[in-house]
Amino acid sequence: MKDTKSKVAIILVCIVLGAILAIQFKTVENTVGSGVISTQRTQQLAIDYKKLQDERDSMRNELDNLESKLKQYEKGEAEKDVYLENLYKDIEKYRILAGYEDVQGPGIVIEINEPPAELVYGDDSSIIVDNYDFLLQVISVINATDAEAISINDQRYTSFTEIVPAAGHLEINGTSFGPPFVIKAIGKADDLENSLRIKHGLIWRMENLLNLEIHIKQEPNIVIPKYRKIKEFRYAKPVEEISN
Repeated sequence: MKDTKSKVAIILVCIVLGAILAIQFKTVENTVGSGVISTQRTQQLAIDYKKLQDERDSMRNELDNLESKLKQYEKGEAEKDVYLENLYKDIEKYRILAGYEDVQGPGIVIEINEPPAELVYGDDSSIIVDNYDFLLQVISVINATDAEAISINDQRYTSFTEIVPAAGHLEINGTSFGPPFVIKAIGKADDLENSLRIKHGLIWRMENLLNLEIHIKQEPNIVIPKYRKIKEFRYAKPVEEISN
């Protein structure tokens, strides 16, 4: 019963959080589509936007608290039975693999910023956004070097993550970001960094062809947040075993 109440509470918080984000998106969409906006209207929109952000953050904190309580309850029940305890450990492992758990550990932090002002010519477009495929290549390289968890601007990178350009920004997991872009990866730090610093390799090309400012540092303990979107499977289903 207690487990059911916790899950219902989490679902309700998710619904409210989704409604807040929808209102926020609609407000921005209407603002962009309306053309010229008065200073007073702009200030009011900024106040409303800040209020929505605060409400969203409050809801996220409440959701995190409910999920933490639910996890403690599940763990407490699992410890009462060896089978349930092993099952709980398996579930935890697969939640980490899917990106639905906050994780921490050693690894590297890569900060990628626009070229210095004196090297920028032409319009105000973002060099990084215009060449965002280089970001995808960075993620691909560290993935191939056995990174156990990756985030970009604190958005967890999973098999469902979308990274697409939109109006001078990048949409990552449905959230808009501009430079700088910070990629964090948990794994064997030396291997991760060396895979990027190959002579005339990816980082060299980003620095010398695009003039991007890139800093890579190893950290003993990096925290990568969980993937927050809930994926519904409408078409993919487990393959049923056929008995002979």
